[in-house]
Formats: sequence, C-alpha cells, structure tokens
Amino acid sequence: MLNHTPATVAHILNELRKTIVGQDEVLEQVLVAILAEGHALLEGVPGTAKTLMVKTLAEIIGARFSRIQFTPDLMPSDITGTNVFNMRTSEFTLRHGPIFTDILLADEINRTPPKTQAALLEAMEERQTTIDGDRHQLSPIFTVLATENPIEYEGTYPLPEAQLDRFLLKILIDYPRVEEELEIVARWDGGFNSRHLEMANITPLEDAAAVSHCRAEIRAMRMEPGVQKYIVEIVQRTRNHPTTLYGASPRASIALLLCSKALAAIRGRDFPTPDDVRDIALPVLRHRLALRAEAELEGATTDAVISDIIKTVEVPR
Repeated sequence: MLNHTPATVAHILNELRKTIVGQDEVLEQVLVAILAEGHALLEGVPGTAKTLMVKTLAEIIGARFSRIQFTPDLMPSDITGTNVFNMRTSEFTLRHGPIFTDILLADEINRTPPKTQAALLEAMEERQTTIDGDRHQLSPIFTVLATENPIEYEGTYPLPEAQLDRFLLKILIDYPRVEEELEIVARWDGGFNSRHLEMANITPLEDAAAVSHCRAEIRAMRMEPGVQKYIVEIVQRTRNHPTTLYGASPRASIALLLCSKALAAIRGRDFPTPDDVRDIALPVLRHRLALRAEAELEGATTDAVISDIIKTVEVPR
C-alpha cells in the first residue's frame, strides 16, 4: 500500500517544474535514483540544467547540498576532509569535507584522477568514509549525483568499471525541444534567474521524513516471480550477446529490480510490471556492459544492444 509516495512524488515533480522545463523522463529517472536509495551519473553537454536540477531537488526535499568541482589537482582529502591538529587543545579534530552532506553534486567527475575518484567508492557503497583509520557515518539519505560532459574528453580520466557499477543509473540529458527552449527563454526574459533560486518560490516538503517514508514503502513492495525472471533473463543475455566484451553483473539484476519498484511507485502502483522493467532498463544497464572493439567501429552502442536484447526476451503475462 502506497500511503506517502504518490503525494510526495507529485509535490516534488510539481516544484521541479518551477525551474526545469521539459526533461520529464530525466526528472523521473533522477527521482527513481533518490527513492531506490542509489546514485546517478548524469551525462549531458554543458548548459542543460544539470546543476540547477540537483540544487532544486535538494531544496524541495529539505536536504543539505554540497557541490564539488572535480579538477586534475583535486586530492582525496579535499572530498572526505582531514584531521587538523589544534595547537590549543593538543588534539586532532576532523575538518569535514563536502562529502558530509545529503545530496552531493560531483561536477565533471571524470576530470579528476582515479585515486581521487576512488575516494567516493566507500561512501557510495556503504554511506561511510574512513579518514586516518577512523570510520565516519554519512547521512542516511547521502546521494551522489555526478555529471559528465559527453563531448570533451581531453584531460579526462574515464571512470573505472568498479566505480561505474556503483551508480544505480546513468541518465542521458539531451537538448530541449524547440518549444521547451522557447519557454526557457521566455522565463528568463520574465525575470527568472537560476543563480537566485529563492526567487523561484520553491515549496519544500512539509514532512522532512517524507523521502524516508517513500523508500520504506518501496522496500516493502513485492515483485511477481515472472517479472523477476524477466529481469534475470535480460541481464543474462547481456553476457552472451555477440557484440559484448563483458555483460552486466548480478548487481545489475538487483539494480533493475529496485529501480522497477521505484518507477512503479512513482507511477502510482504498488507492484512493478514488465513495462516498468523495460522503461528503466537503459539507464540501469547502459554503463554496466562493454562492447567489442569491432562492434564499436561498426557503430554499435550499448543502448542499441540493450534494446535489441529486450526485443528478444519473452514478456511474462
């Protein structure tokens, strides 16, 4: 039974549309990541409102927000924080890094070396970080929303497979349609300014625990065995498709299960269907498999391979 989720989702989407024009599918997928207790990688060219979307979302759900601009000289301690010696007390005190937050925007995450990227691994997997041997718990709703520029690769460090796999979703953000861009221009001409978010009259959720309530409802949701088998069959076929170098792991099956439940709840149902699985399969799987070099040279993409696999798997009744 969904007692909290429909009203919470409707409020969040309504408030997000005060700053974001269009991008309905992207907003839905970002919300899936939040409600399924995962992290998301947002890929899109600069200027497509990725930062504005994340800042607005944090404002709506009443979450603390931090932003890290990833650069080649960024150190792991710049993310996690460090122990500083206090001369007056002769003790070390922890100076918290930006990772001690609720919503973390990791901007252009592929612009920093693997050593620094790896500083996020423990936090993303266990919602804790280790500094000088001491473990520190992070926020229960700690969520990383990282961004990548799909065009400019000079001076970047591709994310290792282990870290890519920690992202529940990889969400692609495209240019707005003509009518949407006209609406964006009209809003700015009317006085809107993304640098002054307080002028957008965002109304936060009245219940600070609303997101936690939604997550609990989604965790309690059950999936029919036939739909579970549908998920496993899709993931299994990514491993033996002729164009793949390697396929998705069992973590992908779990991710597809969780995201299908969250998507069903967002759509107002307390049970996931094969349609939910199909609709969320691309963002769940596209970053979890690799194609053979010859297939890439012929123009194959992971999205095309996944779509091809979905067409071949029998849909359960």
